[in-house]
Amino acid sequence: MTAPITRTLTIATLALAGLLTLLTLAGSAGLGPPGWLAGTAFAIAGWAVLAEAMPRYGTTRFGPADLVTLTRAVLAGAVTALVADPGHSRASMWPLVVLAGLALATDAIDGKVARRTGTVSRFGARFDMEVDAFLILVLSAFVATRLGWWVLAIGAMRYLFVAAGRIWPWLRAPLPDRLSCKTVAAAQGIVLTAVVLLPASPATVLVGLALLALTWSFGRDVRWLYRDRAAAPVVAARDKAAPAPRLRRIVLTTLAGALVLVALLAPTNLGDLSPATFVRIPVEGLMVAGLVLALPHRARRVAAAFVGVGLAALTIMKVFDIGFEMYTGRPFHPVYDWSALRPALEYLQDTAGSAVSVVAVVGAVVLVLGLVAAMVLAVLRLTKVAVGRRTFATRGMAALSVVWVAFAVLGQPVAANSAATQVFDDIRQVHADLVDPDVFARDVAADPYKYRRGDQLLNGLRGKDVILVFIESYGRVAVQDTDMAPSVDKVLDEGTVTLRNAGFAARSAFMTSSTFGGISWLAHASVQSGLWVDSQPRYDALVNTDRLTLTGAFDRAGWRTVGVAPSIVRDWPEGEFFGYDHAYVRDNVGYRGPHFAYAKMPDQYTMSAFYRNEIAPADRKPVMAEIDLVSSHIPWTHLPRMIDWNTIGDGSIYGPMPAQGKTQAEVWSDAASVRAAYAESIRYSLDTLISYLTTYGDKDTVMVFLGDHQPGPSVSGDTRNHDVPISIVAGDPAVLDSIDSWGWQDGLHPSPSAPVWRMDAFRDRFLTAFGTPEGHQGT
Repeated sequence: MTAPITRTLTIATLALAGLLTLLTLAGSAGLGPPGWLAGTAFAIAGWAVLAEAMPRYGTTRFGPADLVTLTRAVLAGAVTALVADPGHSRASMWPLVVLAGLALATDAIDGKVARRTGTVSRFGARFDMEVDAFLILVLSAFVATRLGWWVLAIGAMRYLFVAAGRIWPWLRAPLPDRLSCKTVAAAQGIVLTAVVLLPASPATVLVGLALLALTWSFGRDVRWLYRDRAAAPVVAARDKAAPAPRLRRIVLTTLAGALVLVALLAPTNLGDLSPATFVRIPVEGLMVAGLVLALPHRARRVAAAFVGVGLAALTIMKVFDIGFEMYTGRPFHPVYDWSALRPALEYLQDTAGSAVSVVAVVGAVVLVLGLVAAMVLAVLRLTKVAVGRRTFATRGMAALSVVWVAFAVLGQPVAANSAATQVFDDIRQVHADLVDPDVFARDVAADPYKYRRGDQLLNGLRGKDVILVFIESYGRVAVQDTDMAPSVDKVLDEGTVTLRNAGFAARSAFMTSSTFGGISWLAHASVQSGLWVDSQPRYDALVNTDRLTLTGAFDRAGWRTVGVAPSIVRDWPEGEFFGYDHAYVRDNVGYRGPHFAYAKMPDQYTMSAFYRNEIAPADRKPVMAEIDLVSSHIPWTHLPRMIDWNTIGDGSIYGPMPAQGKTQAEVWSDAASVRAAYAESIRYSLDTLISYLTTYGDKDTVMVFLGDHQPGPSVSGDTRNHDVPISIVAGDPAVLDSIDSWGWQDGLHPSPSAPVWRMDAFRDRFLTAFGTPEGHQGT
């Protein structure tokens, strides 16, 4: 068997041992993804260093002592994995102490083995020294997190000594073999391991003494080398300077490196973007560098191509993450959010026109293909440069790996692992989605109203028209603690008085939406079904079940049920699930007016058409309707104005109105203008509903209106709060008496202290409040 194959098999065997060690740690010590990443990076970097160093030292195979040192390297990698994992439980340090203790014990073995077997070598001595130095660095960085930065000097001293030797060659001269130096060096690891289990005060004393001893030892060596510097080897100057690389090569290599760094270090949220973002060391880059340096030529090129495609995919996912963070306050989901691209394209068509949307799609395809090609070429370029300067590249990779580990243990952002973390989060999300269908199916099946008869449902609302209205993007930010709230609150407060004078009363609270910034249908489904529908897979699964919706309950109880969704422009099979007798969409409401940015028609026309088609006919049953108002949908441009209800007709009267509103360039010129336009759109929607009630409502009208979600981060800012206002308005006092136990506040304007429910709680509480009186419930 040839020497390279022997080396490869030996290293592979030790790598497998390292993997088994990490698996054991994962089960016994709670090792998480950061620890796995650090341990894997250590293994790959070590593989690359050994693959470069052994031929340089003329070593063809590992001797018995080298195998002992390799075992210690595996243990040092396990220690690195433990201390680099911030999620690792620090309550018990025994796994760390045991592993470090075993590693230190092997340090007393490999030298004896080498001497007894006659296999002492320069490679073995250097290998032993580097593993020891790295283990001390890791332990010192870990102890520094507890006792202070000064402890890191113990681990850094040897590396600073080597770095100084690059400047002053006399520091690279051989040193005499001293027992005192060996004793001091061995004591560092023992002290750093022992103090992990000691209280802070004695630990500080012991580490301080160890540092003093190490400083004395290095000082003694430096003094000896300085005195003997005349005999130190002189580094011969080169006969002639190497030809300067061509400018084109420098530029291409620089651009390739920049492209890879952007892929690895760019954040998924524009708010986190800063120059400091790119002044970090990506551990993924170190791992790839180690891999391509260790692999043979053909495998190296294949691996580099795969890495390039992977980095391109990672970059594309980051772009999607940025877009979703901007508009929905959450990252892009790698599986189910692809279905949101179609509504996004429709939104672009509505706001910018079909021609722009076509250009955007073609441009996106070209950019994606170009990015993949550019990233593959960039990785191949960097691989070629690294292999052409293998020794320099290996040493640089090893040095940066040491720095990364030190900063990772100290918890400093210089040690970056954001790309791997993103991939891990995506994988974890996909795994959760694989489990969620079973969980959700059980939730769907657990329905206390599934077999409730119609005569046992909604008896408290018999004879009344019940209108459930969703106002697009009507969130808590519209009514509380923002510069938009005063103008919206004024509409709500004045509307409360107006409705009271017209014989109506209102109660209000807040609901926590299952979505944020968009994907409104998830909120609609949560309210209707009494289930937490916060993802597209849940929505898709729900609409294929027989779950009783709120609309379905009214249908079973004898109401005529309708859905009004003026933004629907295609087939809408979900309408059957929601239990609508009839669905009104864009093309069947008789609208002949213009579009208003995203909105296909103004909210006032939507409500007018609903009244004309469903409420005005004399010979009809009570109606229950879900109506989705969209005039307050982003981008909040070309907004409509209220007009006389008697003049609406087929909507032609709105003809000149869009051109009279503010354009996208005007609205989106600055953040304050965006917020002002958003508030204006919410006021319009609220004015529409209040005016509808006073114009067409009567004692048998009940209206529930609420937001579907908060507006996007451009308006909301804080994406953590998902609350939306909800109000119930009724002309019959008995309706609101039925919900006294809810504790909702009087009027249309909920205060900050108003009750907050999740949207999935509404269906059951509503059906309970207006169901068959207690004692007459059926099953």
